[in-house]
Amino acid sequence: MRKVILLVMMTLDGYFDGPGEGLEKIDWHHADEEWENYSIETLSGADTLLFGRKTYEGFAAFWPTQEGEVARLLNEIEKVVFSTTLSEATWQHTRLVREQVAEVVAELKTQPGKPIIVFGSADFAATLMQHNLIDEYRIAVNPVVLGEGTPLFKGYTGHRELRLLGTRVFRSDIVELRYAPDQVE
Repeated sequence: MRKVILLVMMTLDGYFDGPGEGLEKIDWHHADEEWENYSIETLSGADTLLFGRKTYEGFAAFWPTQEGEVARLLNEIEKVVFSTTLSEATWQHTRLVREQVAEVVAELKTQPGKPIIVFGSADFAATLMQHNLIDEYRIAVNPVVLGEGTPLFKGYTGHRELRLLGTRVFRSDIVELRYAPDQVE
């Protein structure tokens, strides 16, 4: 069974993105060459990306016109966007799913292939948590405090115990925390 891995950058005070519009919501990311190499390694080890609508729209507006290995991988990998309001998914290799989120993700997990990556998507991540569909959390804590923004697990109201799988410290002072869910509720 394939794993669903949530990969997200977060501020020290728990925000997935900051206030503002467009790229200014994430202008606090401490991404550098080391982070880019990590991203290439991570994307090369996956074959499906899952998005909620907002994160999908941001990625789809930016990455198709970019160059480099990260852009190539993001553009070529299979993508699924979950949205009840999006009219179409135009980014290459993307399909739109409007309903039955838990069932579709559970089915994807049973298919042969590499791990499935969820990038950001605070509302979508909360939905996946609610249905016990995240197998690994990779939370990259950036050394910044915003004071406001969108909380990482926006909308999640449950209690979830996690166990630490490992950590990684980047030269940019990002600390990646890797967790797996403890017992399924």
